[in-house]
Amino acid sequence: MKKYWFKALLAGLFVIAFNQSCSNLEEKLFDQIKADDFFKNDEEFIAAMGAAYTNLYGFQNHGSYMALQEVSSDEIMIPQRGGDWFDGGQWLNAHRAQYNVADENLRNSWNFLFGGVNTCNRLIFQFNKLINDGSVDPALATPFISELRTLRALWYLWLVDSYGNVPIVDRFDVAADFAPANSPRAQVYAFIEKELNEAVPSLSKKKDGSTYARINYYVGKAIQAKLYLNAQVYKGAPEWDKAIAAADEIINSGLYSMEADYFSNFNSNNAGSKETIFVIPYDQVNAQGFNLPQMTLHYVSQETFSLREQPWNGYCSLAEFYNSYDNTDKRKGIPGNQKIRGNFLAGQQFKADGTTPATDGSADDPDGANVNFTPEINAHFPNCFRQAGARVGKFEFPAGATPNLNTDFPIFRYADILLVKAEALWRKSAADASALALVNQVRARAGVAAYTSLTADNILAERGREMFFEAWRRSDLIRLGKYDAARQWKPASEPCKQLWPIPRQQLDANKNLKQNPCY
Repeated sequence: MKKYWFKALLAGLFVIAFNQSCSNLEEKLFDQIKADDFFKNDEEFIAAMGAAYTNLYGFQNHGSYMALQEVSSDEIMIPQRGGDWFDGGQWLNAHRAQYNVADENLRNSWNFLFGGVNTCNRLIFQFNKLINDGSVDPALATPFISELRTLRALWYLWLVDSYGNVPIVDRFDVAADFAPANSPRAQVYAFIEKELNEAVPSLSKKKDGSTYARINYYVGKAIQAKLYLNAQVYKGAPEWDKAIAAADEIINSGLYSMEADYFSNFNSNNAGSKETIFVIPYDQVNAQGFNLPQMTLHYVSQETFSLREQPWNGYCSLAEFYNSYDNTDKRKGIPGNQKIRGNFLAGQQFKADGTTPATDGSADDPDGANVNFTPEINAHFPNCFRQAGARVGKFEFPAGATPNLNTDFPIFRYADILLVKAEALWRKSAADASALALVNQVRARAGVAAYTSLTADNILAERGREMFFEAWRRSDLIRLGKYDAARQWKPASEPCKQLWPIPRQQLDANKNLKQNPCY
């Protein structure tokens, strides 16, 4: 399914030359072709928009936004395993909410997010210029501009969630010395809301190969649902009714539903999932960047999955989070059995035959020669055992996998939208029967007993179990009042640490930026 428009996207990257600068507008916008000969149909506009979507491939790369979101939550950590993974202390800092403004992961995340904003701004400028020049039909171009505005709103949703007080940059034709100041978080929220209100009604309501992995109307509604669910955090006032209304548009469309098998959403061939609303369409050859096998698996897991390259033995979950799942929960996995999928790989590990123990043979690992992923972690640093920590097993590691997975990564899933609506209903009335039914719908698929009532704690716990390693946990902890508390390997932190600091590199380059409080 994902190949329908992906071929047009790739073709466009060869014939369209895009300028990555914010201000150099003197060079030709298009190379080899003239606007009069191009932009005559949808496929040609889709090809031109390629860069707006290929920017997303960096989402799953180690060292950037996804990694920082996960490690700054209670579900993932990257411990220092002796000489491995200290990396200047940036991952220890992130997990402990003791961020250093010079940490590379903060700079990478800022650059990734604003790189996405900049590309959208550039393409919107180019499309508007074609309209103003009379080169293209406004009726043809305007829906694509709306698509880009909605994608830009998604980038800003991630920015307002992570950095809070960020510059609002909505144009490309700026001076060479352009140095925007921060806008207050509530103002950034208002900008996102306005953009979505204006752009989303123009988007396609189709759900087929032509809109797969692209922004359509229901992706816009998912962005709105997330924005409104977090309105109390972002602007200081709740918007539960708006969150419910946005979620209802998706639910009532009848176009999405829960898959019977939770893990079918995370298979290598998951493009046909009925549950995914918006994905990043990774491909091991043409759309690389989903490096999860390298990031989480032990060095000798190469023998378990016959991997092309040796993993790095980094990312793992925490015992408290791992133990939040019932042993009967289908999402958890079975310790010592890597043949049955689970959110986690835990227990004794074996070679590809499933019976021969995988051995480490490391003299400096007290866990012994046989590789055994223990949920309990002996230390955060400096000498975490090489085998400590349950590993991320949620996404399929097919035999012979390259470092880049083929799995399309879900940004928005139908089950998440059900939980968004449930929480918003519960916020309005803790005894709301519909809220309880929605959460229990998600639990039923996992094979665990229904809740009899909802609390903040069990809503947070269920969101964690269902949405594990999908980059929402930090936001959920903040919204439900648990981020600041002390937890395993993290001391209690001040509320101002809920926001990441603006990277030092950006402050040095732009004197109009003001650092977030606390740093």
